[in-house]
Amino acid sequence: MPERTEQARPLVFWEHRAYPGRLERLGGVRTDLAADLVGFDPDLVATVELVTSELFANCVKYTDSGGVGGEVIRGLSMPRAGELRVFLSDWGGRGGVPRVPKERSEDEWGWAEGQRGLLLVEKLSTAWGHFRLAPWGDLGTHVWAAFAVRPGAAPAGLRPFVFAD
Repeated sequence: MPERTEQARPLVFWEHRAYPGRLERLGGVRTDLAADLVGFDPDLVATVELVTSELFANCVKYTDSGGVGGEVIRGLSMPRAGELRVFLSDWGGRGGVPRVPKERSEDEWGWAEGQRGLLLVEKLSTAWGHFRLAPWGDLGTHVWAAFAVRPGAAPAGLRPFVFAD
Protein backbone atom coordinates (compact mmCIF):
# COMPACT_ATOMS: atom_id res chain seq x y z
CA MET A 1 0.00 0.00 0.00
CA PRO A 2 1.44 3.43 -0.93
CA GLU A 3 2.48 5.66 1.92
CA ARG A 4 0.14 8.55 2.56
CA THR A 5 1.73 11.97 2.48
CA GLU A 6 0.29 15.05 4.11
CA GLN A 7 -0.41 17.97 1.81
CA ALA A 8 0.16 21.44 3.13
CA ARG A 9 -3.08 23.28 3.72
CA PRO A 10 -3.44 26.90 2.73
CA LEU A 11 -2.61 29.43 5.40
CA VAL A 12 -5.82 31.24 4.51
CA PHE A 13 -8.76 30.04 2.45
CA TRP A 14 -11.65 32.36 1.62
CA GLU A 15 -15.11 30.95 1.10
CA HIS A 16 -15.87 30.38 -2.58
CA ARG A 17 -18.27 32.74 -4.30
CA ALA A 18 -20.56 31.75 -7.18
CA TYR A 19 -21.72 34.20 -9.84
CA PRO A 20 -24.15 33.90 -12.71
CA GLY A 21 -22.13 33.65 -15.92
CA ARG A 22 -23.02 37.10 -17.23
CA LEU A 23 -20.60 39.93 -17.97
CA GLU A 24 -22.84 42.43 -16.21
CA ARG A 25 -21.97 40.62 -12.95
CA LEU A 26 -18.30 41.64 -13.30
CA GLY A 27 -18.79 44.72 -11.09
CA GLY A 28 -20.04 42.47 -8.28
CA VAL A 29 -17.08 40.13 -8.73
CA ARG A 30 -14.68 43.07 -8.34
CA THR A 31 -16.60 44.52 -5.37
CA ASP A 32 -16.57 41.18 -3.54
CA LEU A 33 -12.88 40.69 -4.26
CA ALA A 34 -12.05 44.14 -2.88
CA ALA A 35 -14.10 43.34 0.25
CA ASP A 36 -12.34 39.99 0.69
CA LEU A 37 -8.92 41.64 0.37
CA VAL A 38 -9.46 44.57 2.74
CA GLY A 39 -6.17 45.34 4.48
CA PHE A 40 -3.95 44.15 1.63
CA ASP A 41 -1.82 46.60 -0.38
CA PRO A 42 -4.21 48.60 -2.64
CA ASP A 43 -1.90 48.11 -5.64
CA LEU A 44 -2.00 44.34 -5.13
CA VAL A 45 -5.79 44.42 -4.81
CA ALA A 46 -6.11 46.44 -8.04
CA THR A 47 -3.86 43.98 -9.87
CA VAL A 48 -5.80 40.96 -8.58
CA GLU A 49 -9.07 42.67 -9.57
CA LEU A 50 -7.80 43.29 -13.11
CA VAL A 51 -6.60 39.71 -13.59
CA THR A 52 -9.78 38.30 -12.05
CA SER A 53 -11.86 40.47 -14.38
CA GLU A 54 -10.07 39.02 -17.39
CA LEU A 55 -10.41 35.44 -16.18
CA PHE A 56 -14.09 35.91 -15.32
CA ALA A 57 -14.79 37.42 -18.76
CA ASN A 58 -13.04 34.46 -20.39
CA CYS A 59 -15.18 32.03 -18.38
CA VAL A 60 -18.32 33.76 -19.59
CA LYS A 61 -17.23 34.26 -23.21
CA TYR A 62 -15.55 30.94 -23.98
CA THR A 63 -17.50 28.38 -21.96
CA ASP A 64 -21.05 27.33 -21.18
CA SER A 65 -20.83 29.41 -17.99
CA GLY A 66 -22.23 32.24 -20.11
CA GLY A 67 -25.27 30.17 -21.07
CA VAL A 68 -28.65 30.01 -19.37
CA GLY A 69 -28.11 29.00 -15.76
CA GLY A 70 -24.31 28.96 -16.12
CA GLU A 71 -22.09 29.96 -13.23
CA VAL A 72 -18.52 30.89 -12.49
CA ILE A 73 -17.00 29.94 -9.13
CA ARG A 74 -14.35 32.29 -7.71
CA GLY A 75 -11.95 31.17 -5.01
CA LEU A 76 -9.18 32.89 -3.14
CA SER A 77 -6.39 31.53 -0.96
CA MET A 78 -2.96 32.10 0.50
CA PRO A 79 -1.38 28.67 -0.02
CA ARG A 80 1.79 29.87 1.72
CA ALA A 81 3.14 33.01 3.31
CA GLY A 82 3.94 35.54 0.60
CA GLU A 83 1.54 34.21 -2.04
CA LEU A 84 -2.06 35.06 -2.84
CA ARG A 85 -4.01 33.00 -5.39
CA VAL A 86 -7.25 33.68 -7.16
CA PHE A 87 -8.95 30.93 -9.11
CA LEU A 88 -12.04 30.62 -11.25
CA SER A 89 -13.87 27.50 -12.37
CA ASP A 90 -16.22 27.48 -15.34
CA TRP A 91 -18.83 25.06 -16.69
CA GLY A 92 -16.86 23.94 -19.73
CA GLY A 93 -18.82 22.91 -22.77
CA ARG A 94 -17.04 24.64 -25.65
CA GLY A 95 -13.76 22.76 -25.64
CA GLY A 96 -10.30 24.24 -25.73
CA VAL A 97 -8.07 25.35 -22.92
CA PRO A 98 -6.70 28.75 -21.94
CA ARG A 99 -3.38 29.52 -23.58
CA VAL A 100 -1.24 32.49 -24.44
CA PRO A 101 -0.91 32.71 -28.22
CA LYS A 102 2.64 32.15 -29.47
CA GLU A 103 2.61 31.82 -33.25
CA ARG A 104 -0.16 33.02 -35.51
CA SER A 105 -0.86 33.68 -39.14
CA GLU A 106 -1.95 37.16 -40.22
CA ASP A 107 -5.61 36.04 -40.24
CA GLU A 108 -5.26 34.57 -36.76
CA TRP A 109 -3.78 37.85 -35.45
CA GLY A 110 -6.73 39.69 -36.96
CA TRP A 111 -9.18 37.40 -35.15
CA ALA A 112 -7.20 37.67 -31.93
CA GLU A 113 -7.28 41.46 -31.67
CA GLY A 114 -9.53 41.10 -28.63
CA GLN A 115 -7.89 37.90 -27.42
CA ARG A 116 -4.89 39.28 -25.54
CA GLY A 117 -6.21 38.99 -22.02
CA LEU A 118 -4.09 36.01 -21.05
CA LEU A 119 -0.99 38.00 -21.97
CA LEU A 120 -2.12 40.49 -19.34
CA VAL A 121 -2.66 37.67 -16.84
CA GLU A 122 0.81 36.29 -17.58
CA LYS A 123 2.51 39.68 -17.13
CA LEU A 124 0.67 40.77 -13.96
CA SER A 125 0.82 37.50 -12.02
CA THR A 126 3.87 35.65 -10.76
CA ALA A 127 2.44 32.44 -12.23
CA TRP A 128 -0.79 31.15 -13.70
CA GLY A 129 -2.15 27.86 -14.92
CA HIS A 130 -5.20 25.72 -15.51
CA PHE A 131 -6.52 22.19 -15.38
CA ARG A 132 -9.70 20.44 -16.44
CA LEU A 133 -12.08 19.74 -13.60
CA ALA A 134 -12.73 16.24 -14.93
CA PRO A 135 -10.16 14.84 -17.37
CA TRP A 136 -12.67 12.30 -18.74
CA GLY A 137 -15.25 14.92 -19.77
CA ASP A 138 -15.69 18.60 -20.47
CA LEU A 139 -17.04 19.55 -17.07
CA GLY A 140 -15.14 22.81 -16.90
CA THR A 141 -11.75 24.35 -16.41
CA HIS A 142 -10.10 25.68 -13.28
CA VAL A 143 -7.81 28.67 -13.98
CA TRP A 144 -5.61 30.22 -11.31
CA ALA A 145 -3.19 33.13 -10.98
CA ALA A 146 -0.68 33.75 -8.19
CA PHE A 147 0.57 37.06 -6.80
CA ALA A 148 3.43 37.92 -4.47
CA VAL A 149 2.58 39.40 -1.09
CA ARG A 150 5.44 41.31 0.49
CA PRO A 151 6.58 39.95 3.88
CA GLY A 152 4.47 41.50 6.59
CA ALA A 153 2.05 43.03 4.06
CA ALA A 154 -0.84 40.64 4.69
CA PRO A 155 -3.41 42.00 7.12
CA ALA A 156 -2.91 40.95 10.72
CA GLY A 157 -5.42 38.52 12.16
CA LEU A 158 -6.33 36.57 9.01
CA ARG A 159 -8.07 33.36 10.01
CA PRO A 160 -7.46 30.03 8.25
CA PHE A 161 -10.95 30.17 6.76
CA VAL A 162 -12.64 33.47 5.89
CA PHE A 163 -16.39 33.41 5.39
CA ALA A 164 -18.06 35.59 2.75
CA ASP A 165 -20.31 38.36 4.06
